[in-house]
Amino acid sequence: MSEAKNAFYAQSGGVTAVINASACGVIETARRHSDKIANVYAGRNGIIGALTEDLIDTSRETAAAISALKHTPSGAFGSCRYKLKGLEENRAEYARLIDVFKAHDIGYFFYNGGGDSADTCHKISQLSKETGLPLQAIHIPKTVDNDLPITDNCPGFGSVAKYIAVSTREASYDVRSMAKTSTKVFVIEVMGRHAGWIAAAGGLAADSDNDIPVLILFPEVEFAKDRFIAKVQDYVGRYGYCSVVVSEGARWPDGRFLAEQDTTDAFGHAQLGGAAPVVANMVKEALGYKFHWAVADYLQRSARHIASGTDVEQAYALGKAAVDYALAGQNAIMPVIVRLSDDPYRWEIGHAALSEVANVEKFVPGEFISEDGFGITPACRAYLEPLIRGEDYPPYQKGMPQYVRLLNAPVTKKLNVEFEL
Repeated sequence: MSEAKNAFYAQSGGVTAVINASACGVIETARRHSDKIANVYAGRNGIIGALTEDLIDTSRETAAAISALKHTPSGAFGSCRYKLKGLEENRAEYARLIDVFKAHDIGYFFYNGGGDSADTCHKISQLSKETGLPLQAIHIPKTVDNDLPITDNCPGFGSVAKYIAVSTREASYDVRSMAKTSTKVFVIEVMGRHAGWIAAAGGLAADSDNDIPVLILFPEVEFAKDRFIAKVQDYVGRYGYCSVVVSEGARWPDGRFLAEQDTTDAFGHAQLGGAAPVVANMVKEALGYKFHWAVADYLQRSARHIASGTDVEQAYALGKAAVDYALAGQNAIMPVIVRLSDDPYRWEIGHAALSEVANVEKFVPGEFISEDGFGITPACRAYLEPLIRGEDYPPYQKGMPQYVRLLNAPVTKKLNVEFEL
């Protein structure tokens, strides 16, 4: 592209403590290359913003405001759970995207999300070739579930892992102090529909200086009620208490989720209720122990105040790399994190073809799960520990973190036809 084109950036799926750091990386890098990228337009509420031609003009934001994205949680431009169907199933949606991109002179497409977003980005890349629209589509990884393939880890995960590890340790100290006459079992439910990476992070609560009995329920390990109850009884017998970290995706041997509600979400995934109360009540019924349970839910993924320094750095680096790769002529790829060593922890940025990323999930490998199925191995600890290292506190005022709220000024619409979702 000889003359400068505009870029489109959008956030997709569940937001994280560091997705805005990736947005910061994209916008700041694009601004340094104004000879090739005229402006960055963001989609209001993700890809929906493109379909409805509801674009945000990021040039209206000051450099200070864009910089503040790096320490602001959530999705600054709005996100969505909206999965485009296959090209042949609903070509109208894709045709609409192409019309919007043509109308606004979009030459770069940056989609920041998880597995479904990688699939969308790949489809748009394919369609741009088919229609002859010069468009470079780059997917920027993001998912607290840490289940994208090829990349060593996913931005968002390190901060959630840190939150869960710290919360499990702190809650365990609390339970230990009350166990003689009160609560003996604490259950915390974490995200992770199919992959137990977040649950695994709960295992970091215990180490050589903190002998804490932590029991983990992974989606990758069939839930065996009798073995679980026996393990809880053993821990309480030896320690006086125990903590249980249960993934929302923990399953019975027949494949049913412990917390399944027989409903589905916007992506067609099974809607889950609460695995924590299910597990806690099992303990109560079988052993009579007093318990408390909690669901980390949005708290775990929005906790920017305790974000991992590693996570923030990598999220920004991947946003920057997406622009660098696009300017170098790359298309239909995802920048990835390549681990070079565990100790000292060293990493670099590489890239993977979207055809190898879309619709592929990465699960916790067997060598990361202890032989009894309820804990993590040293190999898992070596993988996880570098990802939660480092503190990157936001600025505080009057005891509260200060986050930026952007103007999010709209771009004038150029198409006369409204699009119905």
